[in-house]
Amino acid sequence: MTITQVDADIFRNLGIIAEDENMLGKVAKYLRRVVKQMTYDPTCMTKEEFFARIEKAEQQYARGEYTTQLPGETVEDMLKRCGYAV
Repeated sequence: MTITQVDADIFRNLGIIAEDENMLGKVAKYLRRVVKQMTYDPTCMTKEEFFARIEKAEQQYARGEYTTQLPGETVEDMLKRCGYAV
């Protein structure tokens, strides 16, 4: 099925649904949910959240709560040294 055929099918079905206001509302609600799922990114944060994380990290650094990678050490080795199960 080509994109043109899919578009035509969608518009034909929407034409039928548009005659029933309740059904049209349900379809609109469903489409909003689908779009939200497609655009939701759990790694996104607001500008305020981003700067709050930086500030927290700077405070931890000032208190000496940080780890450095030793010369010749891989990131995996450093994580294991810090107690992470890698």
